[in-house]
Amino acid sequence: MRAAPHGPRVRPRSTIPGMIRAKHLATGQSVSWTGQTTGVWVDAQEAAPEELARLQAAFPLHRFALEDALEPGHWSRAEQYPEHAFITVRSFARPAEADDFTERVSVFIFPDAALTLSSAGTQALTAVWELVGREACNTPAEIAYELLDHTAETFFTLADTLEGRTEALEERVFRDRRAQPVPEIFAVKHLISRARRLAGDAREAAALLGRHATGSPADLVRYRDVQDSFTRAGSRLDGLRDFLTGVLDLHLSLQGQRMNEVMRTLTAVSVIFLPLTFLAGVWGMNFQHMPELRWPQGYALAWSSFVLIGVGLAYSFRRRGWW
Repeated sequence: MRAAPHGPRVRPRSTIPGMIRAKHLATGQSVSWTGQTTGVWVDAQEAAPEELARLQAAFPLHRFALEDALEPGHWSRAEQYPEHAFITVRSFARPAEADDFTERVSVFIFPDAALTLSSAGTQALTAVWELVGREACNTPAEIAYELLDHTAETFFTLADTLEGRTEALEERVFRDRRAQPVPEIFAVKHLISRARRLAGDAREAAALLGRHATGSPADLVRYRDVQDSFTRAGSRLDGLRDFLTGVLDLHLSLQGQRMNEVMRTLTAVSVIFLPLTFLAGVWGMNFQHMPELRWPQGYALAWSSFVLIGVGLAYSFRRRGWW
């Protein structure tokens, strides 16, 4: 499988040398991995070629699954191979900061062992690693469930962050008449669309893993639960996207209203000066017989006419709410 040509930005690879660590599933005790393949969770991060060779020698890793796990930028997917179940899931690396860098963890689920591969670990991997050995996290299927569940939580964290950002954008639209939030609105909408796509891919992967799971009925319930979590996260992101669309429509509506107010003011001023311009044009004609031109009070009459007409029209417009 190959990644989409325009995939999400991948978190930069760690500069820490690769490592392989392991824990006993029953006790949660960390052990030095020397090739054990039963009763352990083996986690490899930034694995070097020689370390991958050791893993392949110990575990029957399907070639296609290993290619998907090692390919940078691969999207979320799951598959049931004869040797093991496999799922790789992508999420945001820093959901609380709402940036677009992503991270990914791949899980190989064996009957009595679990193997995870990642480039630099993930938030979910760090959290679940501490849970191994507890009552609800001591089988490979339970580890896979916990990893997926904690990954789903990162999407809810991202939704919380984006919700705060959208509310701030809405407040800016109302408070600042000169605000230009359109670029930021489209940036947030783009991030929401990307998160919605990643959540949808993870949901489909979890659903496929649940359909082909061969474990206990409790494992099937867990996979359905995590599938529901991704569905709810996607629905919440959809709601935020619709809310942002409403904020954009509101901003454009307010901009149109403010433009109408400006045009109404300019129109009122133009109408006020229209009769004044007419009178000035009449009195500016070069006819010889114009009584006002020779009348001593003609200049005062002209100014009085200008003031009375202007004030009268302005008062009338204000009273009618036209200005």
